[in-house]
Amino acid sequence: MKNTFKILCLMLSLSISAFCFAKEPLKIGFVYVSSTGEAGWTYTHDQARLNLEKVFGDKIKTTFIENVAEGPDAERVITQLAQSGHELIFTTSFGYMNPTLKVAKRFPNVKFEHATGYKQAANVGTYFDRIYEARYLTGVVAGYMTKTNIVGYIGAFPIPEVVRGINAFTLGLRSVKPDAVVKVVWVNTWFDPAKEREAANSLIDQKADIITFHTDSPAAVQAAEDAGIYAVGYHSDMSAFGPKAHLTAAVHNWNGFYVKKVQAVLDGTWKADDVWEGIGSGMTEIAPFNKAVPEDVVNKVNALSKQIAAKTFHPFTGPIKDQSGKLILAEGEVMQDKDLLGMSYYVQGVDGNLK
Repeated sequence: MKNTFKILCLMLSLSISAFCFAKEPLKIGFVYVSSTGEAGWTYTHDQARLNLEKVFGDKIKTTFIENVAEGPDAERVITQLAQSGHELIFTTSFGYMNPTLKVAKRFPNVKFEHATGYKQAANVGTYFDRIYEARYLTGVVAGYMTKTNIVGYIGAFPIPEVVRGINAFTLGLRSVKPDAVVKVVWVNTWFDPAKEREAANSLIDQKADIITFHTDSPAAVQAAEDAGIYAVGYHSDMSAFGPKAHLTAAVHNWNGFYVKKVQAVLDGTWKADDVWEGIGSGMTEIAPFNKAVPEDVVNKVNALSKQIAAKTFHPFTGPIKDQSGKLILAEGEVMQDKDLLGMSYYVQGVDGNLK
């Protein structure tokens, strides 16, 4: 009886020890500038978050906070996540850059990954995809599909990331239709469906028969569907919002990157670095094509995509001139990353003021 009691005590002691030393799940936080929704920028990050839960199961616990304004509010939210035990925090909008760095300085043991930024620290890494590669390809599609030779483009903010996308799309468009024009309207917001819809309608009034955008909602796709014209989506496949209008989309895929970073934290090998990958790694994709896009166009775009992935073709290959006609890149030259990252001018073919 005494032996049985000793055995039971030992088993209980071992159980308590196992419970006490069981590893807590890695807490991961996500800060979103808009709602998760059913499409768009934030949607793509949240799909990657959900994928993490499938891949890692009970090894991790994720938290997300949506509709966080850039600026002081972002710093408050990021601080709350750090204070509540989150060991890895993804801040997913350009305007979160400085707030992320400020919080990171106060919490040196927390690891941060900031999307689209250019400032790193010992515990702050940055990441983005070379979405300009897919932008160029969607411009090629637009070149084959436009009849008016006028394409409308809704821009969020005039920062290099957005300008680079406009220029890449324009270069793709004019590789097919050298006289085509891209008309740009700035809305100065990442997410405002009403403003985006209004901008789309103004571009339609200017004879644009294809609309694309660098904003978060599918409002422009819906406007194109209602107007009976085409649209090129952005961030994610938005065909559900305009089945007839949506030709294709330039798409982000964060799944692999997020898995890699979480695994690195779990393994104790995480380090702050600057990641900028594209079609070749699967971080950038192009959405399925509308049936209205001719098969030969699909084949041409797919062939170009393979060339980009193999690094035998670069969307920013000279000759390239700016809006005023000044030569920016000589024939055959490939633009360097530092010049892509600091892009602050329109290429020829863009109609609008950069402000």
